[in-house]
Amino acid sequence: MAINFQLCWEPEDQTNILGIDIGGTKTALVMGTLEAKILRRTEFLTPIADPFDIAISKIENAVDNFIFDWHKDGNNKPRAISVAIGGPLDIEKGILFSPPHLANWGTAPVKPNLQEYFKLPVFVEHDGNAGALAEYYFGAGQGSRNLIFITMGTGLGAGIILNGVIYHGSSDAAGEVGHIRMADQGPLEYGKVGSWEAFCSGSGIVKFAKLRSPDLWGPQTTTHEIVQRALAGDPTAIELIDEVGRWLGKGLALLVDILNPDMIIIGTLGVLLGDLVLEPARRILKQEALAITNNVCKILPAKLGSSLMDVGCLMAVYDAYKNKRLWLPQDQ
Repeated sequence: MAINFQLCWEPEDQTNILGIDIGGTKTALVMGTLEAKILRRTEFLTPIADPFDIAISKIENAVDNFIFDWHKDGNNKPRAISVAIGGPLDIEKGILFSPPHLANWGTAPVKPNLQEYFKLPVFVEHDGNAGALAEYYFGAGQGSRNLIFITMGTGLGAGIILNGVIYHGSSDAAGEVGHIRMADQGPLEYGKVGSWEAFCSGSGIVKFAKLRSPDLWGPQTTTHEIVQRALAGDPTAIELIDEVGRWLGKGLALLVDILNPDMIIIGTLGVLLGDLVLEPARRILKQEALAITNNVCKILPAKLGSSLMDVGCLMAVYDAYKNKRLWLPQDQ
């Protein structure tokens, strides 16, 4: 039988939310408030080598210890759990389906397991959407109505907010913009030669550099090296990043003309590289997009910076609260 949880919070209450950011490398645990104030944080390696039932038990044990230490210090226990995780994902049910970054997990009922174990309401959101919501409510996107957040990290994805509401799509797969084919030739990323992710993600940039100039970028080249060399003024790295920015602008032009947002926020590499990658993107965007769509759209780096996903992993609960979705049935 389904269990209904009713959340009846007042904004002035000290309502603690436990945020869980489950990534392909690390999992972060965050205790925060409805105002997105981060009160405590820890992280550990995600147990990606384990099958899901073992991995989720390890995560639950880590959460148990985190809550115990928090409560031991005289603090209120969390009232709800908010999860950010990559897809493919059924957001309402909180079930992952053979995620490529968690290859051993198969079909993973994250929300049902956490909800049954902790007897708390659990809300789940795709990590790209969580980043979009974090910037929309607490970052550069405040005041926007139609916003696109581009992750531009190891991979390339998007969170889309239309008329103030996160857009999930018909199968919770909206925002998989990295899969768009930008060219018939190029690096291979996201299972597709010439995908947008192949030109503009952290992993794609390394492949792009080696394909473009194998004599200049050796087999041990990393994204970190490219970024640091560009920031240090290395002409070769700056030229590469400028070209990455142009590819970024071409993809942004498609989104701007289709969705007509008032703002696009670029995370991770957009923050690290700033105008080195954003200015060529803006230049190409102006050339490629309709003036009527480009003229109303700002291209900005994420404001929350390194705290983006600490805030982001609280957003599944925060967005539910803001939009008066104050109950959540436990899945069968």
